[in-house]
Amino acid sequence: MTDVIVIGGGVIGLSIAWELAGHGLSVRVLEQGQFGREASWAGAGMLPPGNLANARTPEARLRGATHQLWPDWSKGLTSFTGMDNGFTRCGAIEVRFPGCSDLSDWKNGVAALKAEGVLIETEDVSEIIRRFPVLSSEVSHAYNLPDFCQVRNPRHLKALQIGCMMRGVELVAGSPVRRIETSRGRVDAVYAGGIDHRAAEFVFAGGAWSGELLGQLGIELEIEPIKGQIVLLRTTQPEFRSVIQVGREYLVPRNDGRILVGSTEERSGFDKRNTAEAIGHLIRFAERVVPNLKHAEFERCWAGLRPHSATDRPYIGRLPQLHNASIAAGHYRYGLHLSPITAVLIRQILLKQPVQLPEDCRVTPGSDPSLFW
Repeated sequence: MTDVIVIGGGVIGLSIAWELAGHGLSVRVLEQGQFGREASWAGAGMLPPGNLANARTPEARLRGATHQLWPDWSKGLTSFTGMDNGFTRCGAIEVRFPGCSDLSDWKNGVAALKAEGVLIETEDVSEIIRRFPVLSSEVSHAYNLPDFCQVRNPRHLKALQIGCMMRGVELVAGSPVRRIETSRGRVDAVYAGGIDHRAAEFVFAGGAWSGELLGQLGIELEIEPIKGQIVLLRTTQPEFRSVIQVGREYLVPRNDGRILVGSTEERSGFDKRNTAEAIGHLIRFAERVVPNLKHAEFERCWAGLRPHSATDRPYIGRLPQLHNASIAAGHYRYGLHLSPITAVLIRQILLKQPVQLPEDCRVTPGSDPSLFW
């Protein structure tokens, strides 16, 4: 019998499989569609910095822990598979324009990063515009995060699939779970692809579909899909090297001259269609931040469904109703970013190892506050 069945083949599910297989467990991953083609593939691959030593909130601790893991995680995956995932320390600039409505949040955010010990290189707007002359001269507030990183998420997902297969993980695509069989407080099997799949442990990592999936068991997990539309522009040569963020919107440069522009936040159920209004907004946003982008070529656009939890934090831990089932879902905009720490935590939980993060970093939608991160 398989040691662990992971339900969901996005970056969270594949990272968990990669981690567990690396510690000697036999793993099978069931994916309802194609591996890594939902929210994991649709994002921009941004990896914001953190500092676990000084982190005080659950979000900051998860961010600090995953920030520590990413360089070695990426190096190990690349070395094992021979596939470069594009991980790089590119830096980022956070900017605002005159009249922005969230200036108080901006100031609080800067203060929180400083208290956390995250390096802010400069807050001098004139100095930032001097260093990054492509920026609009209208920018009124800015700071620079030199330790911000990025990864090419399609490449990373491909590397994870290859790495998992090389470690003996069984990857089963096109297999949505139709039924979950339980008895005596345990999951006995999940029915998918016409087969009853049995294992000692089950991990539910179905992203935006996790709530519906666990609803089969009467477990209310408040996760909703939030659509994010994104635009890909192409320039003849790189206009800038660092990520540029304006709140929740961003420009992410790739080293081949492509620039990702994102992203919307829309409650539209499981509808992933692009809309003219949203794409037009993103293009206008890009041109305002970097005026030269009005000359860029429009390459394409797409959308993904982010899994947003009611707590604004991911659910990572044992399901209280079932002795051999765990959850790793609800990461919203940060699934790719938090995938290494999520995989490590699930491995520690399943193998009954000391868990890396302290108790007060945990959160639950249910009765036991020690069960969810």
